This record gives sequence, C-alpha cells and structure tokens, in this order.
Amino acid sequence: MSLKSLDLNLLKALDALLQECNVTRAAARLGLTQPAMSGMLTRLRESFGDPLFVRAQRGMVPTQRALDLRQPVQQVLAEIDALLQPPLFDPATAQLTFTIASTDYALRAIAVPFVAALKPLAPQIRVSLVPVENGQVAAQLERGQIGLALLSPENTPPEMHARTLYRERYVCVLREGHPAATGRGLTLEQFCALDHALGSYDGGGFHGVTDDALLKLGQRRSVTLSAKSFLILPELLRASDMVAILPERLVAGQDGLAICEPPLEVPGFTKCAVWHERTHHDPAHRWLRELLFRICAERH
Repeated sequence: MSLKSLDLNLLKALDALLQECNVTRAAARLGLTQPAMSGMLTRLRESFGDPLFVRAQRGMVPTQRALDLRQPVQQVLAEIDALLQPPLFDPATAQLTFTIASTDYALRAIAVPFVAALKPLAPQIRVSLVPVENGQVAAQLERGQIGLALLSPENTPPEMHARTLYRERYVCVLREGHPAATGRGLTLEQFCALDHALGSYDGGGFHGVTDDALLKLGQRRSVTLSAKSFLILPELLRASDMVAILPERLVAGQDGLAICEPPLEVPGFTKCAVWHERTHHDPAHRWLRELLFRICAERH
C-alpha cells in the first residue's frame, strides 16, 4: 500500500477487524453492512499482500502480518483523532463522560477527592466509576470502554501508559473506645491476641500480607472475618472489638476509629494511573489526568 492509495477507512476497518476477529461484529462497530466489510477485507488483503485473517474453528484468527499491524494502525488512528480534536479544552463548558476502573479501596482513596475537586471546575463532565475486571483492563482501555484504570504496578499491562500516584502504607485500626486502644499502640503480643478482620480482593481469603510478615517473626494471628469489599471494613470495626491492618488512605479522617502504627513492619503498595495511547494526546483526558495527579500529590 502506497501513501497515494492510502484509504483511512480501510485502516479503521482493519482496526475493527483486529479487535473483533469477526466480520459481522466489525461491520456493526463501524455501522456498515456485512458485505461492505467483506469488501473492505478483500481490499485490505490486496493492499497488504497478505490474507490478514484466516478461518479457524471459532471465527477468524489474525495472521502474523495482521498482528504486526495492530499497534501501528492504532497509533495512526489515535494521532488522526488527536489532529481532529479542538485545540482548546474548556473544562467549565466541556460535556463528556470520563470512565474510571477502580477497586473499592481506590474509590475512597482516589475517586472521592478527585470528584470533589472536579465538580466545581467542570460541572458538566460526567464520571463513571466501574469495577476493575481482572484480565480485561487492557482490552477495555484499547476499545475506549474505560478512559483510565487505577491499578498496582504488577497488574499494569506493559503496553499501556502509566504513572505512579503514590505509595500507600498500612496502619492498625480499631474502634474508638476499644479496650486495646490506649493511645500507646499495641505490642506484638497484644496484636496477635486480638480478633482480626482483613480485606480479600479475591473474596474468602483469610491470609494476607500481614500474615506473611507475622510468619517471618514466628507469629500467627486469628483472622475470623474476610471481606471482599474494603469499604465495609471500617463499619465492621466500629461495630465490634476486631482489629484490622488497613491502607492509611482508606481510613484517614473517618470518625469512630482509633489508628496507630502496626507492631510489625507490613509492606505497603503502589497505586498507578493507567491509560491507552488512544487517549494519551486527547486534551480532555490530559486535563483530567493532570487534575488526578495533582489531587493525589496534595494528599501525599
């Protein structure tokens, strides 16, 4: 394919086919008929001198040539989209939906202060907060289903843009008035003797990073409550004599809780903002990301 014969509609068709691996679904994505998309696939094959997609037991699979074209085609389309965007972005009048994929911990630690800062500056921007779907984030970002994901570095797809927001630390949390909440903190012996709750991202787990740290010291604790939602744990602590090791930003400023340093060193974790090349140069997304970065830095 020469530059003189380049048809941007063909590149859009190739991008849709690479995402769907199905002529009918790719046609629906672009608002075309199935015969029209089949015709574009024929032209693509002629232009690139390669079948690009071959029949398999379940639909079509891309050839290596098609896979090699995926990133360059997406980059070209993203740059053309950026070229056609208005050069100026006014948050005060902007109307768009910004979708953030987040764990429930990050909803409180990041999304709450972000939305609070956003509303006075951009009252007509809608924010959609959706759960992180393990294994789906890269595809969701690529398809534009989400604009940003709040992840840990180990869960960040390597092909995505990413920026570290902060390093989180753990604190020991009990209810105010708890017999062990003396203000002097807990000894390791007192800590292990208490009834413990923990957050389990996978649900149902009764062993966490605190237990790993205790085992290194030859100690154990009794965990009798596991919650998949971190947001419920402060409420559970207020209603009981349980203790929990929780991220500091989850409980900071919450009433009815006593917070102290853990009696042992528990490794913290890092939170990152992750986004796709397709929105990297978009002025609206750039402004929203910068606001998010600033809010996280101010709360550090």
